Amino acid sequence: MSRFTKDGKVKPDALPSTLQRSDEKAQDTFAATLDAAEEQYGDGERARRTAFASLKHGFEKVGDHWEPKEKKGPSDEQAARDSAEARPTAGGVDANASKQHLYDLAKKLDVKGRSGMSKDELVDALQKANERETRRARKQ
Repeated sequence: MSRFTKDGKVKPDALPSTLQRSDEKAQDTFAATLDAAEEQYGDGERARRTAFASLKHGFEKVGDHWEPKEKKGPSDEQAARDSAEARPTAGGVDANASKQHLYDLAKKLDVKGRSGMSKDELVDALQKANERETRRARKQ
């Protein structure tokens, strides 16, 4: 099933809600990768993991949507590995970004206690803030 219309636009209802609230480039990246992965692996979790891995290479989850990363590349240790095996990831947070970048995102998302957090704690706090914002956006 193609996620694109005849004029090359992504069908919004064919995307996860966080991508529906993201820019066109993020939507195109996910949809094109998912279409290709489903051709290779079939419809299922492996294809979706492949699409999200591709998305995370150039985008990071900020609240309830995806934004372009300052620097393209793997977003966490799992993404840097060459493995199709499912393992925990940073959930869209660019764990390889600088601590200052993570702090700035935490400030943007109003994460309490951010000034005293380590880099790993900021990643965890951002994951939770992203999940909270996504739940809030789905209710609207």
